[in-house]
Amino acid sequence: MYISSSRAVAHPASGSAPARSRASVAPNVLALGSVSLVTDISSEMITAVLPMYLIYTLGLNPLQFGALNGMYFGVTALVRLAGGHAADRRRRRKLVAGVGYGLSALCKLGLLAAGSSVPLLGAVIAADRTGKGLRTAPRDALISLSSTPETLGRSFGVHRALDTTGAFLGPLAAFGLLLVAPDRYDTVFVASFCVAAFAVLMLVLLVRDRRQALDAAEPASLRGALGLLLLPGFRRVCLGAALLGAVTLSDSFVYLLLQQRLAIAAAYFPLLPLGTAAGYLLLAVPLGRVADRLGRLRVFLGGYGALLGAYLLLFGPLGGVALLAVTLVLHGLFYAATDGVLMAAVGPMLPEQLRASGMALVQTGQAVAALGSSVLFGAAWTRWGLHPAVALALAALVAAVLAALWILPLRDEGRRP
Repeated sequence: MYISSSRAVAHPASGSAPARSRASVAPNVLALGSVSLVTDISSEMITAVLPMYLIYTLGLNPLQFGALNGMYFGVTALVRLAGGHAADRRRRRKLVAGVGYGLSALCKLGLLAAGSSVPLLGAVIAADRTGKGLRTAPRDALISLSSTPETLGRSFGVHRALDTTGAFLGPLAAFGLLLVAPDRYDTVFVASFCVAAFAVLMLVLLVRDRRQALDAAEPASLRGALGLLLLPGFRRVCLGAALLGAVTLSDSFVYLLLQQRLAIAAAYFPLLPLGTAAGYLLLAVPLGRVADRLGRLRVFLGGYGALLGAYLLLFGPLGGVALLAVTLVLHGLFYAATDGVLMAAVGPMLPEQLRASGMALVQTGQAVAALGSSVLFGAAWTRWGLHPAVALALAALVAAVLAALWILPLRDEGRRP
């Protein structure tokens, strides 16, 4: 009910004709997608090699890795709300996003300075995730404000497809560099910084801020942002998304599980994210269109059904190439059905002047939940072993999906045209 009635609130700020905006994606969305594409090449170069570097080069156990990996999610929770609120209050969404992109770029060089010191690596990862936390909500708010309510799923799908193209190319770049210079992680770090710096330049030159729709509005306040939780539909989405996030294994753990199950050589580990990225890339736009028509929260919850299938495969007897291919495809399907689709579902629930703040609230809940999930799974793996840890994760996901069927306002969405 609330989603349906609030759709009139979210008008596109681009000023384009309704017929044209329904037929195509706004240029600003494409510009933001291009920036994300280049940024993801940089970040996925690091993500692809970091698990092997930390576990096999530095010798961290699964619990230590889980705690350090959890910082990828937990630290963002400390700054997402601040970034979203600052972007709304100052009406400078592009500026706040740019600060986040720039900070993450500098952290690529910080990995070189950290060397083999785990505390320093933790500090660099925390700073990098701070940058991600600052930029995510303002960026998604810009996508939402540059689109019409009818095409939000498509716009986020196109953005995530471009973003995932970078996620596909990043591991390939890291693999190529390590193939030429084995074990030279410093080469990967320097190349990643150069790519990230170019993305910041693209943001400055190509992306337009969206302020005209907010010029007459009251300045955003922290009280107003937190007051969004009083909206029943939005509050239920925040709770459901956080619950599902708490039972979702991080990508790094999924790839490590596959590496352990299939005894994949360390040299080929950076290629594992390509399967996820390929599925995500192919399905992001089609699932965004399906979400616009059939209900975004329905597609979002369906994505966790795909993730449940991936966990069943990791727990079951299937092995070999079949396990590798199907698990990674389901993992990509999960992301295509959840990442941008959730933000597309949330956008129409929120007033324009609090769009970034509201999206940050949802993302913060997910980040805090993911931190706990990463640490707990690492602890379970360390104490009881791989097989019991996966069984526990599988049972938790089944329970969370059943609970989300009751929590999420699925009936209120209706059928979109």
